[in-house]
Amino acid sequence: MRRMVSALRRHAGVAGAAFLATSAPAWAQDIAKVKSLDIAVEGRIAQRCALGTISTADFGELTRPGLTATALVSLDCNVPFTMGIKAQHGALAHAAMPQGQGPYAGSVPYVLSVEVPVRRPESELVSRIFEGRTLVGGQRMSSNGGIAIDGMRLRLTLGSTGSEAGLLAGQYGDVIEVTIAPN
Repeated sequence: MRRMVSALRRHAGVAGAAFLATSAPAWAQDIAKVKSLDIAVEGRIAQRCALGTISTADFGELTRPGLTATALVSLDCNVPFTMGIKAQHGALAHAAMPQGQGPYAGSVPYVLSVEVPVRRPESELVSRIFEGRTLVGGQRMSSNGGIAIDGMRLRLTLGSTGSEAGLLAGQYGDVIEVTIAPN
């Protein structure tokens, strides 16, 4: 019985080797006929749009028009985007009397300049200038299909009050909200 099992094992081993020997050349012939090969590769990068923080701009004594404050803001957006800009008052407004009192003005108009370097595929600068009063209802600014590559520059320049008497004494301010959303 042992001799029979041993003989069967040897025979099975020879048959298996014969199978491999006869199938290998057919497989090798198929490989030899291949001239190109496509390999599917996949990956993903999540979209993101985020703004850094902006510190408060303090103009100090508001005695003359043309004062300017500039802020460089971090902007990370790896897809085209739209920016929303909205102001609470649209001018630096007196805290208690934004309409002024008597001959004294209660607000200082301003102009906001926004510059965003983008790539689409060439680098360019997308910029807009907004009068403060137009920001009360909100404005939009598009990246024009570009992605942000080097932050954003905001420049706020104060205008003239138009009042010969000047400004009413007190604290002045405005809040400008900037939002960003991927397209």
